[in-house]
Amino acid sequence: MVSRRLRVTIVLVVLIGLSACAPSGQVQPPTPMPSPRAASPDTPSIAPTVGLSDLASPERKEIAMELVSSAENSSLEWKAQYGYLEDIGDGRGYTGGIIGFCSGTGDMLQLVSDYAATRPDSPLAGFIPALGQVNGTASHRGLGAPFVRAWRTAAKDPAFQQAQDSERDRVYFDPAVAQAKQDGLRALGQFAYYDAMVMHGPGSDPASFGGIRAEALGYADPPAKGGDEVAYLNAFLDARVAAMKAEEAHEDVSRVEDAQRVFLAAGNLDLEPPLTWKTYGDRYHIG
Repeated sequence: MVSRRLRVTIVLVVLIGLSACAPSGQVQPPTPMPSPRAASPDTPSIAPTVGLSDLASPERKEIAMELVSSAENSSLEWKAQYGYLEDIGDGRGYTGGIIGFCSGTGDMLQLVSDYAATRPDSPLAGFIPALGQVNGTASHRGLGAPFVRAWRTAAKDPAFQQAQDSERDRVYFDPAVAQAKQDGLRALGQFAYYDAMVMHGPGSDPASFGGIRAEALGYADPPAKGGDEVAYLNAFLDARVAAMKAEEAHEDVSRVEDAQRVFLAAGNLDLEPPLTWKTYGDRYHIG
């Protein structure tokens, strides 16, 4: 099976041959740079669900992790991705770990810093200054093969795995689910928010989660404001697709159209298994 990341990398090889290089020899990041996915200083807690199916329940959270992994890593085995690390050519530098922490957007720097606080002798700790210098760029300066080896070594450490889980929840999962519940959305809508948060990051500009949500709110009201849930989710997915197509590296929208939209069309607002979907042409099933 050819993964999504390999396909993007193949395209990148062609594009690099046509790109101008920086004086340092690094490929120039695209202009404008993608929206930063920096960590939010404050994360709202997930309120207890009243009358809504809950993506934060253990069973549905596992489904959410598998759905994201099918798109990010072409595999349902999300726990096998702690050691994943490569540059997929989206202008965000290295992408790694279970949800795609990026060296160019701040969340990888935060993750490694948090991990090093508990494991100061980790080989990753020495790369914190370099991660700080490349933040906001696509550069590998000061990282390269030694950083890749250190990342994969650290990935065997349960403490690094826990650090990835915690950062995923703090920056992406918990805020997305909390906002979806405030909007009156059931598990499918909560997942749609989470998947968008993973790819586009928190923020309010048009390319970020907040901008996508704002665009959807311009077309439909969420259930919390008396709107129809299906109509609102279709508006949100429309806005999400438009944001994805604006970035060449994310122009394949099958993770939305062949997965989330399929569940929505089937009326599966509670994200109840069995679930069958396709991502980048590959078929997946959760029984």
